[in-house]
Amino acid sequence: MTRIGGSLLAPTPNSLVPTDRRRKPLDSTPEPAGGRQDMRVRMATATARAGRVNEDFTGATPTAAVLIDGAGIPGGERTCRHGVAWYAARLGGSLLGLLSPTRDRSLSAVLAEAIAQVTDEHRDTCDVADPISPSATVAMLRLSDGLLEHLVLGDAVLVLDRADGTPLVVHDPREVIISRSYESALTGIAENSDEYRRILHDLRSRRNRPGGFWVAKDDPRAAAEAITGACPVGELKGAVLLSNGASRIVDRFRLADWPEVMAVLATNGPGTIIDRVRQAEARHAVTADDATIAHCTGLGEA
Repeated sequence: MTRIGGSLLAPTPNSLVPTDRRRKPLDSTPEPAGGRQDMRVRMATATARAGRVNEDFTGATPTAAVLIDGAGIPGGERTCRHGVAWYAARLGGSLLGLLSPTRDRSLSAVLAEAIAQVTDEHRDTCDVADPISPSATVAMLRLSDGLLEHLVLGDAVLVLDRADGTPLVVHDPREVIISRSYESALTGIAENSDEYRRILHDLRSRRNRPGGFWVAKDDPRAAAEAITGACPVGELKGAVLLSNGASRIVDRFRLADWPEVMAVLATNGPGTIIDRVRQAEARHAVTADDATIAHCTGLGEA
């Protein structure tokens, strides 16, 4: 069961014609001590465009998977000398180091500690509290005691592939709702202009505030706002974590519904989904975004 503010989140349906053109994915099959295969993870990532640093991060251990989608705006280098990609990688690495295979504490508590660790790393050199300093959305899984626990903070997407054939889509709508209210104001304004930066600064100032939206940044208390839940592994065929640059295959371009996405992941892998997203971006003249997918299967298998 997955809850946000007491309301149950439901799947979001939408049709995919699989492509034969495959992007070479980054395959990861973590091998725990003792030879037991706890989880198989297949990953793929692609930067938005050539010459640009990928601000997504994904990684896995035998019993956990993490996906981070870093966020920043023009001018952010004035507040943090490290940058968004650094923040995303540091946060993801910290989470993987803290995610114990035993349920010794909640995923929200793990995320809060990771945010605190990374903030402390650059508190003395950067203005971590500035609204335009680096932040990130988070999706993560932990396999423990016959359960697959999950957490989502921000606009990343997590899909549980249930054995009954109906995927459960876990997402946080708050950032998307608020961001859409700024779209008309940003239309036609040059991205490098002062007005564009002013509007984005106003949008970012609504992060981690009541009535706004919540992301990983400098305040560990934001982790308490994450969407969390757990499901017995016997009810699942797998799970997938997607950055919003990859989930647009469904929620923006409507080329597939989630059952179709899960079927393509199982047969062709995550690179195929990213290829389809890139084709749609080019066809519709939509600015590309970093796209990252971590597909988890074999949950708890010996």
